[in-house]
This record gives sequence, structure tokens and C-alpha cells, in this order.
Amino acid sequence: MPNFLSDGLTLNYAIAGDGPPVLCIHGFASSGQVNWVDVGWVETLVEAGYQAITLDNRGHGESDKPHDPERYHPQDMAQDGVALLDHLGIKTAAVLGYSMGARIAAFMAFAHAERVSCIILGGMGMNLINGLSDGNDIIAGLRAPSLEGLTHPTARQFRIFADHTNSDREALAACMETSRAPMARADVRRINVPALVAVGEKDAMAGPPGPLADLLPQGEAFVIPKRDHMRSTGDKAFKDTGLAFLGRNFPANRHS
Repeated sequence: MPNFLSDGLTLNYAIAGDGPPVLCIHGFASSGQVNWVDVGWVETLVEAGYQAITLDNRGHGESDKPHDPERYHPQDMAQDGVALLDHLGIKTAAVLGYSMGARIAAFMAFAHAERVSCIILGGMGMNLINGLSDGNDIIAGLRAPSLEGLTHPTARQFRIFADHTNSDREALAACMETSRAPMARADVRRINVPALVAVGEKDAMAGPPGPLADLLPQGEAFVIPKRDHMRSTGDKAFKDTGLAFLGRNFPANRHS
């Protein structure tokens, strides 16, 4: 995989297709491959005429994995996205984020609106503002010696996922400490780019999409039918709605 430097860290990325660029930012304990390629999002974007750019966030995938929580503030991870656009010579891109990646996308759109044409916030509703209540349990689960005795459902779910992806669990625990920082309600109101907020109907982690979309000046909400947090990512209705949103705000016949 190609890589670039951001904030002293070597981060990996991949590119598929040709067309208007869509920067895809994955969720916690995932990777560009797992979050976007394996579930068909990259193929979907390329077939629709877009260029899909997947990034392995710091602490994840094939990128550097510091164990210092101070390296995982969402503002810094948003800057990684900007650094990748700079590296590729891209002025503006649509940004598609899921869960933690959606939080990063929101911080990116807030601080660097001139680089972001529109955002899709998947798996992130009002908890962008309220924060993640299960964070400390997830950290404890990642640092536990084994799954045995780990009963908290969300912590257990993420521990299994981290083991499945062969993740550096200490890096993930450090990431969870600071990357879940909430965004101020007043700052959300200042994200003045088109925004789609898409959350699974059975998602117990994201918070409701409607109230967040209402705060965003150009927000719209979509409930992904019958899906929970882990199973929304590759959902066909999510993809179809996301493509329709991109078509209105960042059409594939546009030149970047």
C-alpha cells in the first residue's frame, strides 16, 4: 500500500477508480479494507464514477500505531485526512465516514470546510455531541487478558472485532481514550456543508440521526432499516441513499 506522512506518523492509503474523489474514513478497530472494500463500498463508488480513497487511520490497519492517547484527538485525526488530500494534490473531496470515522469527518468539515464538498456521517447521530457512554468499558475490554469473564456486550463485541482484525489492542485503547471527544453543539451548527446522517434502525451506539441532522445547516437524516451498528456499514439502502446524496451534492461527472 502507498503511504504518506502526517504529524510524524506513516499512514497507509489506497485508491480505486477515477472521478471525483471520495475520502472514506473507517470506524474504530476497523481499517480501510475491512470498512470499505470488504463490504462493497469501494466497488459501489467506482461503478458510480467516483474515485474511492481509503485511509488506514493512525492506530489502525497498516498505519503507525502509537500507544499515547494524546495522538488520537479527533482534530488531529481530521488533519490526517487533510494531509492525505494535500499529498494527492486534491483540493476538495466528499468525505464518507463511519462511526469514529464519521466523528473525524465532522471535525474535518468544521475546521477545513474549504476542502470538504459534503459529508456522509454513517453510524453517528447525536452521540457526536453527547459522546460515547460505553467508552471506558470498551477500553477495559481491549485491555482484558482474554474474553473470558468479559460480559459487557459492547466491550465484548469490540474485543472480538479487534481480535478478528489482528489489531494492536493497546493502540486501540489509547485511541478510544481521546478519539471519542464530543463536538460542541455550537460547532455542529457551523458545519455548513451538505451532510447526510445515516444510522441503523437498531443502532444502540450512534444516537438518533434526526436531531443531529436538524442541527446541521444542510443536514438530512436517513434511518437504515433493520440494521444495528455493526451491520449498517455495507447495507444496500445505505449505499443507495449515499450515492443519491453524492449525486445531488458532488456529481460523478464533476471534475475535481
